[in-house]
Amino acid sequence: MNCLTMDSQRSAQDLLECHLCETSIPNLYCDICDIHLCKTCVGEHLSDESTKHNVVAFKKRNCTIYNYPRCPKHSSKRCELHCKLCDIPICVQCVSSAEHDLHKKIEITKRFEIKKSVLHRDLQELETSINPKFENMLSCILVQKTDLNKHSQEVTAAINRHGEELHKEIDTIIQKLKSELSEMDSKYLDVLNKQKDNITRTISEIKQSIADLKQIVDSHDISLVSSFKSRNAEFRSLPPKLTFVLPSFTPQHIKKEQLYQQFGSLSAPSIKTEEQVYTLDSPGAERSWIIKDIKTTYDYYERLHSVSCLSEEEVWTSGTDAIMRLYNLQGQLVKSILTKSGNGPNDIAVTRSGNLVYIDSIDRTLNIVKQEEIQTVIELRGWRPLNVCSISNDELLVVMLSDDDKQTKVVRYSGTTEKQSIQYNDKGQSLYSSGDIKFISENNNLDICVSDNKAHAVVVVNQAGKLRFTYTGPPSTSEVSFKPYGITTDSQSQILSADQYNNRIHILDQDGQFLRYIDNLYLYYPWGLCVDINDDIFVAECYRGHVKKIKYNM
Repeated sequence: MNCLTMDSQRSAQDLLECHLCETSIPNLYCDICDIHLCKTCVGEHLSDESTKHNVVAFKKRNCTIYNYPRCPKHSSKRCELHCKLCDIPICVQCVSSAEHDLHKKIEITKRFEIKKSVLHRDLQELETSINPKFENMLSCILVQKTDLNKHSQEVTAAINRHGEELHKEIDTIIQKLKSELSEMDSKYLDVLNKQKDNITRTISEIKQSIADLKQIVDSHDISLVSSFKSRNAEFRSLPPKLTFVLPSFTPQHIKKEQLYQQFGSLSAPSIKTEEQVYTLDSPGAERSWIIKDIKTTYDYYERLHSVSCLSEEEVWTSGTDAIMRLYNLQGQLVKSILTKSGNGPNDIAVTRSGNLVYIDSIDRTLNIVKQEEIQTVIELRGWRPLNVCSISNDELLVVMLSDDDKQTKVVRYSGTTEKQSIQYNDKGQSLYSSGDIKFISENNNLDICVSDNKAHAVVVVNQAGKLRFTYTGPPSTSEVSFKPYGITTDSQSQILSADQYNNRIHILDQDGQFLRYIDNLYLYYPWGLCVDINDDIFVAECYRGHVKKIKYNM
């Protein structure tokens, strides 16, 4: 509530008079009628029963919950009703004039609350839906620029390699092709920069709209709230999504006399503009939104693969380099640990007691970090470990591949002791493919869930190792086949699996029935997954190096 300060109140009071008797020091104030009163005149003012009154101490003026607006037609009156047909505030004199007799009316305080709820919805949509969409599109533009630069470097390298085979005679042609490639890159960059500038400008406008809305939402000025015009409809018009077909270099085996004609050429570039449609969730539909977007030091070259929750505030990460890093939700690096061998960890997990476990596939070891000291727990022969998850009693489930790359199994360890091996179904057939991209998680019902990338499936067995079901995607056929990467489970025994090439996450129930996707957040190559104690999911974006914390259960 916007009350005046004591000093300004005293200063104003020294200059004002009672509106009824002109006493120089009015002690009271009617918030409804907006007049100053002395104690002597209060009774006379309250005797006017044609309108409501709210007399308060002078220093508490303008602090009423509702600041009723003045009537547009009768300036001395305050409006307590709103005419729905005319869409204007009306006072008791307007009502008595019969002008609005056949019109529907609503208490102005009720309309105020309705309008405030609309503003709250607009604010929520801007903060949780529209602005994140634009932020993520901006992030994708930056990744596309990185990819464009990398692709350009690869094409340039191919041109150079072919040019070296033909020595100095083809230097001129090489330079010409490089120049053409540079021009193509420039055109791509012009398009990307224009798109980036448009999105950046829109984000700035959205943030300004959010700031304005927050100020209005906190206001009790009905006139200001009523006059607000929403821009959400304008912001729902998303910019087109850009898809590039980048040039490639095709070398030719040539004769010197036909050097120029046979050297090779760049394929014609193209830019595809794909319209994006903004959609609102239907009533009752489950929604997902990003709580935090953590930028790590991983990038396109040092790729981010695994993420594991230490708590709801901190997550361990690992990628293609040899350093495992602990980040908080503010994106600050809390701790980093170098692997014992200097090899990149294949996977990581956090035990129930809070210790970090990692797989070293090259050394064929499973290691645990206790008080920043690394202990090798398991050393394998004939098999190499791929992925790991921690389960109850600090036991570990490890996916491993035979040295000849032909067999895959899941082994349960308690400390250094192998307690169980899961490899075949009841017919003696392999449960898992021989590929080396697999993630593992245990459900609350003690089912063991493995994402089998090569098999295009999530394979789930019970605690005894008996096959329960195999999930290969929802009933409707997707444009790109299901190739699962990271997998995790939550307190409701739902199974979540990263579908990297479709940039989304599949959510299944504990019996393998498809529930829905998380696909409205512009995820970019989701790889590793983990769920915290609040059932919020952390998603590791492989090529961008971001970890997103997402609320998905409503």
